[in-house]
Amino acid sequence: MKPIQGRIWEYGNNINTDVIFPGKYTYTITDPDEMRAHALEDLDPTFALKVKPGDVIVAGANWGSGSSREQAVTCIKASGVGAIIAASFARIYYRNCINAALPALTCSDILDQISNGEKISIDLDGGLITVAAGQFQFSPIPSAVKEIFSAGGLIPYTRNQLNQKNS
Repeated sequence: MKPIQGRIWEYGNNINTDVIFPGKYTYTITDPDEMRAHALEDLDPTFALKVKPGDVIVAGANWGSGSSREQAVTCIKASGVGAIIAASFARIYYRNCINAALPALTCSDILDQISNGEKISIDLDGGLITVAAGQFQFSPIPSAVKEIFSAGGLIPYTRNQLNQKNS
């Protein structure tokens, strides 16, 4: 898989889905590009305006807690974020990341070693994160998850599997 390179957006613990994508938009916004404009707006009003493709969110424990709404992953993915690194993830948010082909990596060692805005590089195949302070390992991504990522998400992956089975 291609390495991810960008800048760090650093956030704390217990960032819930209502902060990631405000609940007031849940039933009114369905277009991912429009969702992108509201990503993290209550936590960091500059995020949607300044995030660049390949940037990486680094957060503390329990990223994505709260409701199971998929928009909280969709808006981050649509923003161009290459990955989210956290000390831990809410279970449903983590699964929604896999479904959307957005790498969600668990690595708590990095949290005290980074600064907001610094450069970061992630080698998904090697399980290695590189920042100014050094290199940090994360658990390898299972091959089945890599296949979902390569397909562009769970829906395209499933379609591909069905097409192969029916050929």
